[in-house]
Amino acid sequence: MGSFSVWHWLIVLLIVVLVFGTKKLKNLGSDLGGAVKGFKDGMKDGSTPEAAAEKTAVTDQSKADDKTTIDVDAKQKS
Repeated sequence: MGSFSVWHWLIVLLIVVLVFGTKKLKNLGSDLGGAVKGFKDGMKDGSTPEAAAEKTAVTDQSKADDKTTIDVDAKQKS
């Protein structure tokens, strides 16, 4: 009664697929993968503050060079 056999795990997998469906499980897997990738990227950016500052400066420079962006000041109506 200590460990489960392969057949137990296959039955559990079958029940999970029947309950959630393959489409939901696929979306869950891709969301989990994206979250892990984002976490790893965040850990890389957080480890070197100089690299993060340089990355921000490059992003700000590319936004300044974009000719299609219109900068507007919003004013409240009286």
